[in-house]
Amino acid sequence: MQIDVLTIFPRIFEDPLNEGLLGKAQERGVVKINIIDLRDFAGDKHKTVDDRPFGGGAGMVLQVEPLDRALGSITEKDASPHIILTEASGRRFDQELVKELSGKKHLVIICGRYKGVDERIKELYEIQEISLGDFVLAGGEFAALVMIDAVVRLIPGVMGKLESAETDSFHSGLLSYPQYTRPAEYKGLKVPEVLLSGHHQEIERWRKEISLQRTKKHRPDLLKGGEFE
Repeated sequence: MQIDVLTIFPRIFEDPLNEGLLGKAQERGVVKINIIDLRDFAGDKHKTVDDRPFGGGAGMVLQVEPLDRALGSITEKDASPHIILTEASGRRFDQELVKELSGKKHLVIICGRYKGVDERIKELYEIQEISLGDFVLAGGEFAALVMIDAVVRLIPGVMGKLESAETDSFHSGLLSYPQYTRPAEYKGLKVPEVLLSGHHQEIERWRKEISLQRTKKHRPDLLKGGEFE
């Protein structure tokens, strides 16, 4: 997979992308992540990429011209990347969307800033707007990092075992079951007997039951209209 990120703060991505699974995935050549400084596509010596909004109001808006030049430099090499804009009004980022995006060959993420982007860029390119949730960040860089981390870990060859992803919370529509490791008892707290029994069917049944209980308690909204309701 190829991932291009358009940002005015490229240094934010330096360390996070080189650690853990993301770093290993790039070393193995499973994914290539390219951070593009939007200011490189500015039209003046001051590298200006934003301006005041027409009609007045507080804040600044990312200009259409540098965005168009940057996206044009990408689409001239690949005519059909999947372009994403971090935007509060966009589709909620959830595991179902993560699965969809992990199947794409080429993602382009535009990191929103200030009061947003000039609306005309959405008319020039097919862009999917995505939001992490009902809250506001200073910019889309950290949202982009979250998206990249969630998507890349589902690409075949990134994780050591596919089952590690399959047992994640939300993958099956339920929250994950609790995990335990050695020692079997610590300060009077014991690991559930069923996990020490060696009976795999009983263990699987227990895990499903606990996952359902956890979901009903903490995220009942996940069960509405689903097979577990």
